[in-house]
Amino acid sequence: MVDSNKIRIVPDFPTEGIKFYDITTVLGDPTEFQNVFQVLLTKAKKMNPDVIVALEARGYFFAPALALELKIPFAPIRKKGKLPFVTYMETYNLEYGQASIEIHNDAIKPHSRVLLFDDVLATGGTAKAAVNLINHFDPQEITALFYVELPELNGREKLKEVKNIVSLIRV
Repeated sequence: MVDSNKIRIVPDFPTEGIKFYDITTVLGDPTEFQNVFQVLLTKAKKMNPDVIVALEARGYFFAPALALELKIPFAPIRKKGKLPFVTYMETYNLEYGQASIEIHNDAIKPHSRVLLFDDVLATGGTAKAAVNLINHFDPQEITALFYVELPELNGREKLKEVKNIVSLIRV
């Protein structure tokens, strides 16, 4: 079991009224970091993905290592302008503004089982944008794994196309 008390909540970051769930406190605790990783790995194995896709930047704390353990590819989704090759792009609304993300147009093989990983599912805007990018590859299925979910923000409602959504902590 993972300990939700290890996550630091920072009020009014990045803007007033937002509660930011800071997982760097978990990363700084080797025992809890390993514990969270092992639970994520167990959940990811059950999803049986062909590839793991993660969102910049905090999704990168766990997803590449999960991909290595599962012996499958890792495909990064990055902020607009950060990938050097031809990309697909998606623009979406955040709780506090607008952003664009991209994925290389050869990052995922068509008809793959894709596992989307991110640290937090909040309003679902970023995850939905990632799903839209993944859909360019005509995936066999999309599953999603999150470390933390904020259910009161109804992020799951935006992820209707996702076959299975798993969160370790719901706060």
